[in-house]
Amino acid sequence: MRAFEALTEGQIEDRLRRAAAAYQAYRRTSFAERARWLNAAGEILESEKDRLGRVMTLEMGKNIGAARPRWLNARGRAATTWSTASDCWPMNRWMPGAGRSFIRYEPIGPVLAVMPWNFPFWQAFRFAAPALMAGNVGLLKHASNVPQCALAIEEIIRRAGFRRTYSRRC
Repeated sequence: MRAFEALTEGQIEDRLRRAAAAYQAYRRTSFAERARWLNAAGEILESEKDRLGRVMTLEMGKNIGAARPRWLNARGRAATTWSTASDCWPMNRWMPGAGRSFIRYEPIGPVLAVMPWNFPFWQAFRFAAPALMAGNVGLLKHASNVPQCALAIEEIIRRAGFRRTYSRRC
């Protein structure tokens, strides 16, 4: 049994400041770099599926057979959907018949996600993959009953190469 303390108001403010600072550098990374890191996250999810399945089983009370599909969904999201989507992310698009107007897709900064307990990996990667691929940084407020899943997600994203672009708790 492990205990996890909630962050203090000061710690939350520190996370928000660090996310804003990380965004200034991260937004300038290339789409190719982000895709490489997201693919690496998918590979980590694949290679550590047994360990991650045990964490989900421990915290959620699901049997390992029920936990693995949750992991598989997260792995699929990380490895395929967003990392190969460069054609779907145009930098500029002119709006026909609108004179000089156009749409520009740009990162917006730190993005906060509040997650439910029942899909700790799938929902987190469903948020993180597009947010990080777009050049944003992510802050995750995961459900209080899956803290080890949240720690594992943060570790995976950092080991994949994203470094200080994602924080599990705020």
